[in-house]
Amino acid sequence: MKIAVVGSGYVGLVAAACFAEMGNTIVCVDKDKQKIDGLKEGKLPIYEPGLDVLIDRNVREHRLSFSMDTARAIEESSIIFIAVGTPPGEDGSADLQHVLSVAADIGKAMNDWKIVVNKSTVPVGTSELVRAEVRKYTDYRVDVVSNPEFLKEGAAIDDFMKPDRVVIGTGSEEVAEVMRELYSPFVRTNNPIYIMSNKSAELTKYVANSLLATKISFMNEIANLCDVVGADIKDIRRGIGSDSRIGPHFIFPGVGYGGSCFPKDVRALRHTSDHHGYHLDILESVTEVNRKQKQVMGRKIAKEFGEDLTGRTFGIWGLSFKPNTDDMRDAPSIVIINELLSRGARIKAYDPEATEYAKIMLGDTIEYCASSYQALEGSDALVLITEWTEFREPDFQRISSLLKKPVIFDGRNIWNPQKLASKGFTYYGIGRG
Repeated sequence: MKIAVVGSGYVGLVAAACFAEMGNTIVCVDKDKQKIDGLKEGKLPIYEPGLDVLIDRNVREHRLSFSMDTARAIEESSIIFIAVGTPPGEDGSADLQHVLSVAADIGKAMNDWKIVVNKSTVPVGTSELVRAEVRKYTDYRVDVVSNPEFLKEGAAIDDFMKPDRVVIGTGSEEVAEVMRELYSPFVRTNNPIYIMSNKSAELTKYVANSLLATKISFMNEIANLCDVVGADIKDIRRGIGSDSRIGPHFIFPGVGYGGSCFPKDVRALRHTSDHHGYHLDILESVTEVNRKQKQVMGRKIAKEFGEDLTGRTFGIWGLSFKPNTDDMRDAPSIVIINELLSRGARIKAYDPEATEYAKIMLGDTIEYCASSYQALEGSDALVLITEWTEFREPDFQRISSLLKKPVIFDGRNIWNPQKLASKGFTYYGIGRG
């Protein structure tokens, strides 16, 4: 199939590369000249494991190209994916100006029947708005499909290539058949393709992310209770995770969730609910719990070293909101670092991929280190925020020799408290009793 993907951000690039890998002819378009020029030179604007290899291979095989000519891409394609950003407004609502701008471009360039697919995360009713915007400029037939993405940053290629499910929102069986054909190479192991209404598909994405955010926040609350009563959240997690009704996923406590999806989607679903006169009390609590959870580590550090941290230095391991990404949006590290800075501390930080983006968010308020151990030289304690795999089995003897005192704050519970205690460390985890 000939497909245009409008938007060369995270979702657009992953979708374009994966569709091209299955033999489709894809043109990925964007109005950002610097981004398109970089992609033509093989420079990716994001870090996602395996994406560079996939893009390089499909560009060389002439299945994938990049362009700023939106009109031509639309004219030459039968399916157009809208994969532009929907940043949150002040009230939490999704900003649809970029989506509707693309819809207008599609309408102006229409030369035949087109299937327009909303891949961006959009609120209920957006398909109708897109259809109306396209129809302002053309009499050609247009069908608008809602096709939310369920990609985890750091594992997006695998998620796209082997999806748990594909959700298609459309009222046309003819369009549904086209979309089934497009996705059939990705579901050869018989994972389901669900056909539903546009509104149901639009709501499915928000509900999925909001439920996952709720699971995380609930476990963080229980972890904080464990600290109070002296229980170990790791044992509790194993005890409940073996229950098939609960499962082992998204029940790991930590310093709060961040990223481009969970915070934004929880707020957007709350806004949609409020707009229709129904208040989702549970999601208001989820948002508040997550806000407070990002402050827990700062309180633990202040308890150990005192409220005034002037003259203290802390080595931070991990800045991105999760491993295998350079995404710093709503990252817990920002809150934790700013809290320590406000108390007079000095910060030395290391992250395998997020340093350049961290500089945009934090500026020169902290020292950026070239290695994890450099961040510990002369530091009063190690504070782990993001659980990159390279941090899982470090040289604890070396860590002890670099720190002023052998103190560790483990924001992701990746280390064994008893083992570290036997090595002379003072250990603080999340809910470890």
